[in-house]
Formats: sequence, structure tokens, C-alpha cells
Amino acid sequence: MDQLIVEFDKALRTLFAPARSVRPVPGGDIPDTVLSDAQREHIAGLMRVNHCGEICAQALYQGQSIMSRDPGVKREIEQASNEETEHLAWTEQRIAELGGRKSLLNPLWYGGSLALGMLAGRLGDRWNLGFLAETERQVEAHLRGHLDQLPAEDQKTREIIEQMKVDEARHADTAVGLGAQELPAPVKAAMKFVARVMTTTAYRV
Repeated sequence: MDQLIVEFDKALRTLFAPARSVRPVPGGDIPDTVLSDAQREHIAGLMRVNHCGEICAQALYQGQSIMSRDPGVKREIEQASNEETEHLAWTEQRIAELGGRKSLLNPLWYGGSLALGMLAGRLGDRWNLGFLAETERQVEAHLRGHLDQLPAEDQKTREIIEQMKVDEARHADTAVGLGAQELPAPVKAAMKFVARVMTTTAYRV
């Protein structure tokens, strides 16, 4: 019962409490650039997608950690989760600076991602790590695409996304180093499809 309360509290904090970062926000010392309304709206949409992705990451890691049988794997998942919490704080702050809002569907995405994380964890730690590694690879690719869409003058947002990309790549490498099982191609394709639905929807809603 105590563990259930802890996990429920974690979910509430992720969804409704302001996220906090131990590290300084990347690009925090860069002054804001004058952007057009269209540019601000587009960048806020991109960061809303990234924030939603971090909400999903928190839920995935929570589910995987709950089901993991290996204390070492559990520690690595929790470490990655802590860094994803920082990403949550960075994207949340940048959305506010741009005058945007977070996705209205975050609770829905959280619930679905938590279930997926628990399923991955239930399959065993090698598959659990494989799911983590593939998730991080896809997120890294997704962030690379966002960098290509940013206006050249918006260095503040670029710094945040660049650091997020570095962290995601490290999480994937760590999972592989711990013995991640390579996922079958159909599973990877299904993950990409779900991610595409989420990003397309979160950009607008």
C-alpha cells in the first residue's frame, strides 16, 4: 500500500506540480530574441510536444522501474528518470516564456505510457532495457528534427534541445551497455507510429 501511494504521488507531481531542475537551464544566460508571433507559436508548439514527450518518459520509466527485478537496472532507470524530470522543467519554462501552454492531453498520454512501461518491465530486464534504448533513440531522432525546424535566431530553445538530445543518447548507450535486447522491427515500427500520433496531436492540443 505504501508503494502504491508513493507511485500515485509521483504521477500527480509529474502531471500537476512544477518540475524542478538541479542543473541550470541550458541557454538560460542567452537573452531572448525578437521573434514573430508565428515563430513564437511554432516554437511553443514544438516545446509542447517535447514537454509531452517528457511526461510520457516519466510514466514509461515509472512503469519499467515498478516491474524491474534487477536492482542495478532499477537504479539506472531511476537515474534516467531524474534527468528526464529536468527536461520536463526546461521545456515547461520555455513554453511559459513563449506564452504557450502545455498539452491538455497529458494525463491521457501518462496513463498509456505507464501501462506500456509496466508491460515492458514485465517481459524481463533485457527487454525492459531494450525498450528503454529504442525509446531514447527515437526521441533523439525526434529532437534532431526539431532542431532543423527552429528559426536560426532562437539560440535559447536550441540550447535546451541540444542538451536534451545529448542526455537521451547517453541513456540509450547506458541501456545497451547493461545488456539491452534489440527489439524486433515490427515493435520499433509500432513505437514510431504511436509517437507520431502523440507528437502530431500534442503540437495542436
